[in-house]
Amino acid sequence: MVGLWLALDVQYYQGDSLSRVSAARSVLLSRDPHLAAIGFVFTPLTALVQVPLTGLSAWFPGLSAYAVTAVLMSAPFMAGAAVQIHRIACDRGCAPWFVWTVTAVFALNPMIVYYGANGMSEAPFLFALCWAARRLIRWCSTDDIHDLALAGIALALAYLARYDALAVGGAVTVFVVLLVRYRSRRYAPGSGWQPAIMDAILVAAPLALAFVAFVVTSWLVTGEWLAQFTSAYGNAAILEQSGGGSSGGLGAIAFSLAETVVLGPALPLLIPVVAVLAWRRRDLEPLVPFVVFGAVLGFAALSYSRGMTFPFLRFYICAIPLLAVWVVQLAPRRGLLTARRPGPHAVPRTEDPSGAAPLGAVLLVCSLPVTFVAMGSPTLSQEQHALRTVLFPDNDDPSEVREQQRRVIAAFSTERRIAEYLDAMDLPPGSVLMDTVYGFAIFSATERPETFVIPSDSDFTAVLNRPSASGIEYILTVPNEGRGTSDAVNRRYPTIYETGSDIAVLELEIPNDGADQPDWRLFRVLDRTSP
Repeated sequence: MVGLWLALDVQYYQGDSLSRVSAARSVLLSRDPHLAAIGFVFTPLTALVQVPLTGLSAWFPGLSAYAVTAVLMSAPFMAGAAVQIHRIACDRGCAPWFVWTVTAVFALNPMIVYYGANGMSEAPFLFALCWAARRLIRWCSTDDIHDLALAGIALALAYLARYDALAVGGAVTVFVVLLVRYRSRRYAPGSGWQPAIMDAILVAAPLALAFVAFVVTSWLVTGEWLAQFTSAYGNAAILEQSGGGSSGGLGAIAFSLAETVVLGPALPLLIPVVAVLAWRRRDLEPLVPFVVFGAVLGFAALSYSRGMTFPFLRFYICAIPLLAVWVVQLAPRRGLLTARRPGPHAVPRTEDPSGAAPLGAVLLVCSLPVTFVAMGSPTLSQEQHALRTVLFPDNDDPSEVREQQRRVIAAFSTERRIAEYLDAMDLPPGSVLMDTVYGFAIFSATERPETFVIPSDSDFTAVLNRPSASGIEYILTVPNEGRGTSDAVNRRYPTIYETGSDIAVLELEIPNDGADQPDWRLFRVLDRTSP
């Protein structure tokens, strides 16, 4: 419901979410539909799940025009993450009141609600990581090969959602090797490294297969192995063009710590308590959330300190499940943990009366207002702070911050009006040329996607070189600066935004209402084919 409210009523969208809607539309509804149009700059799961739903938008255009397909993708995944947290608590043998408290607080966390509602990749990523964590926690006790294999599959799914999963995969593989080797030396002396290597291969193989399949396919289709880093549309290029990232140093580290703490406020208090209880109980399970979710947090902090990512709060969202799982593990392990085939190093569950479940529940509940307040901070939450104007509207507030927040909420509203304007012109297929660097929001909003010639079309380069002869009537352009320098139209015609480059004349100039969005110009192509 929150997602439909944001998409249909507020009409507030995240750029990454709309870009995946645009990718899914290009697979089925563009003038040149093909699966490779989904793109290889970002991993494909977020867009791929939307493809079947996008097919329905041929009859119900609003499904993709208002990014409803993105909501229908992210909401079930985030609900699945809450289910995995619930099952972790059930596997622990916690009391029902505690199980439902942890589940409810996790599900109602404002960051979890928002990213379950906005169609971003955080939802499938968190689901896959929570699934992997649950299976690895079970494996620590059952030594069941089925749990380990499912953890590997979950990591592969996480990679198809976000590249960060590679860091998790490496950390989990090392963890499995060390734990199996420790158990082998203790319980089966002389067994060597073979059991550890075999288990490591089992958990790492699905992720490795997903990685190889994706990069090889990318190379076969585009000629680039890792388009995220080498493409003009990739993250590295976006950072350079937009001047994002950090200058490194202690300031970057302090920022990453602050982001982690506001999402998991109780973590500094919880770490020593969890460590002491785990040592007393000889319980290795608390290591799993540290390895799985801690790897993502560590990777985010390292990337930001090296200027490789933007200062976005969502990159530290794994602090929320880390806190939830550690709160669960404050409770003692109780009951029998069933397994299909317990391994030779299965650990029997010993009853331990010690526990701090009530304390953990209180800390978890108290974390919600801290995260909610942090989401309203422009410093800590660049992407979410504008929600204040939606939740607490005050049209009489003339402050510069409030005006900036209104412009953030209005992001992509101009692109929607452009799409509606062009749709109303009833143009023939393939008559409007544009790149999707910024044009993805137009392509996702239009009800006539076949009107546009975009980079995923196989004949895009030929059309770009000879627009008039190819039936192009209009060209949409953005300034040749910032991210606009990677726009294919600007690279082919560097002065077109200013002069028309002698191939087109200015038809319409559209100032942008959205923050950090370019002003558009619509050029009418000169007819060079008539004698």
